[in-house]
Amino acid sequence: MKITLFAMALMTALSTASFAAEFNGKLMDATCANQNSASASSSSRSSSSSTAASTTPSSSTASSTSSKACDATSSTTEFAVEANGKTYKLDSAGNTKAAEAMKSRADRSTSSASTPKTYTAKVSGTESNGTISVQSIDIQ
Repeated sequence: MKITLFAMALMTALSTASFAAEFNGKLMDATCANQNSASASSSSRSSSSSTAASTTPSSSTASSTSSKACDATSSTTEFAVEANGKTYKLDSAGNTKAAEAMKSRADRSTSSASTPKTYTAKVSGTESNGTISVQSIDIQ
């Protein structure tokens, strides 16, 4: 009886355990990325309802331009990582860790000219509904 209860408790614990994954990609300002995503979906709806042929640039060009405008900076408070073609928001603990890592990175820099405009991040955590519960973050 004791073994059966122990086995059931162990199976329950293992079935609910989540395994951390690694997300490597561009570190972004999540607020900016959300705004650009909303405006991009709005413009794609309006352009798809157009009856005339369109000669506007491709959406990949537009999204890469807006993506550059959403680079994370030392003043960013909400972060996201663009990895494998998707944008994942960081949870509140991850935002705190990313902000601290950005400050630490800025403290190491001796000149603003050597500070890169785009940061890449290696994030370990579990993803749920587009948000990563961050266990660790390394900004490069």
